Amino acid sequence: MVNKTTKMIFLSFLTGIALVIYVLESQIPVLIPGIKLGLANIISLTALILFGWKEALIIMFLRTFLGSMFSGSMSTFMFSIAGGILSNVVMILLYKFFKNSLSLWAISICGAIFHNIGQLLVAAFVIHDLRIYIYLPVLLISAVVTGYFIGLCTKFLCTRLKNTKVFKNVL
Repeated sequence: MVNKTTKMIFLSFLTGIALVIYVLESQIPVLIPGIKLGLANIISLTALILFGWKEALIIMFLRTFLGSMFSGSMSTFMFSIAGGILSNVVMILLYKFFKNSLSLWAISICGAIFHNIGQLLVAAFVIHDLRIYIYLPVLLISAVVTGYFIGLCTKFLCTRLKNTKVFKNVL
């Protein structure tokens, strides 16, 4: 039986890590607008694999909400939450139905692609112009690179966490 208190503490720990990563990454200057690594997604994807879809969505929402409060603005929240929800839903569905035929990095790349699509949806809504999607090819290239990296890091983290004594007490 799962110790609910231990699980809650572990999920809180993951949320805190995701929040710190999110805030630190927001302080890194961006060379190309809209492109960043998305390192906090490592934690959300790890939660999906180790705990399930509800926990992954909760961690994504909390880190986005709190991270926007600490380092951003309402517009930051709108862009991040739209991309976060869309990418997490896609990764949840892909993981649930195709985890045996798709690699983790492929699922992560799809999540990164849909994160960019979600952010462009908000941008198109804000500026009332769908021509913003002309920027999509640039974002797709970055999504493939960053999604692959995030997928590899997540696989490494999940493997390490499954082998720790603390994590074995959570499951």
